[in-house]
Amino acid sequence: MRHLLKLQDLTREDILSILNLADQLKFERLNGVQKDYLKGKKMGLIFQKASTRTRVSFEVGIYELGGYGLFLSSSDLQIGRGEPVQDTARVLSRYLDGIMIRTFAQQEVEDLAKYGSIPVINGLTDYAHPCQVLADLMTIREYKGSFKGLKMAFIGDGNNMANSLAVGAVKTGMSFAIACPEGYEPDAQIMKWAEENGEFTITHSVKEAIADADVVYTDVWASMGQESERQKRIAAFAGYQVNAENMKYAKPDAMVMHCLPAHRGEEITDDVFEAHAKEIFDEAENRLHAQKAVMVKLLK
Repeated sequence: MRHLLKLQDLTREDILSILNLADQLKFERLNGVQKDYLKGKKMGLIFQKASTRTRVSFEVGIYELGGYGLFLSSSDLQIGRGEPVQDTARVLSRYLDGIMIRTFAQQEVEDLAKYGSIPVINGLTDYAHPCQVLADLMTIREYKGSFKGLKMAFIGDGNNMANSLAVGAVKTGMSFAIACPEGYEPDAQIMKWAEENGEFTITHSVKEAIADADVVYTDVWASMGQESERQKRIAAFAGYQVNAENMKYAKPDAMVMHCLPAHRGEEITDDVFEAHAKEIFDEAENRLHAQKAVMVKLLK
């Protein structure tokens, strides 16, 4: 494991190794144990998309590991004014020990890794969100004990979260079902891979997807960069809501998860969100621990 660009690049063993280390780092933090695993390491944090959880968890994470994080917005870098990504990659490799980038195009992340000589972590692209899904898997294992025999249902847009969750679920042995409107399906290649490598279902029926689910997941209907489509998407996703009526079809002890920020009253109702707030905010906290594990694996 040299980079974290997308979950397809990791084996099941890679994922479990990250999760095991994340559990250890979380235990140490909760018990006041401070170890400078990355003493003296310098991590560049490139943000071309705004963030709450990604920025704070990475900055706090690298600090707690004894390293130093440099926040770099697109306005701070020449990459935001047209410098080729391959040139930026080569320059930053001379200064830093690793790069985390949160951007739009997956190709930009892949090119940073290709032309640079240091580890690259995908903090989010329009295609994938591997850091979030590692935190999600960590949270599911905390609540359910293991992944064996679990069913995850995703309700909503077949976006970067759906893409990465499908891969993460299949690689850890869970079945994955997604309910989405026509025209809003996940990436075609990911669906093909999931069907060939595990138990994957896509449907337009929320009831079918959520039936007997152990984990119910949703995300906003209009992601960053899709604000102009907001009204169109609200109309398209009417009925694709995680609410009390639809939750009746899931298992009684089903978890509800959301990568946040949540638009309550749209993809999830306020009552369901609050009933499952503990697992949702444990999930948010676990971004810190999972990403610390990734950084230790790549930079130590």
